[in-house]
Amino acid sequence: MTSSLDTLPKIGAPATRALHGAGYTALRQLAGVPRADLARLHGMGPRALDILQTALEEHELGLG
Repeated sequence: MTSSLDTLPKIGAPATRALHGAGYTALRQLAGVPRADLARLHGMGPRALDILQTALEEHELGLG
């Protein structure tokens, strides 16, 4: 199943709120963003980061 680059995958409410609070509303906006930067967001855990990375890899993209 391929995720859309226009939406965020299901990663849990705290992680979604953290991304929205930082201005990220679409998966494509996360391409190249350093994983460490996202990990510092309150509510963003390792599981959410793994889901985001996997979703990006479906489009041959990735976190920085």
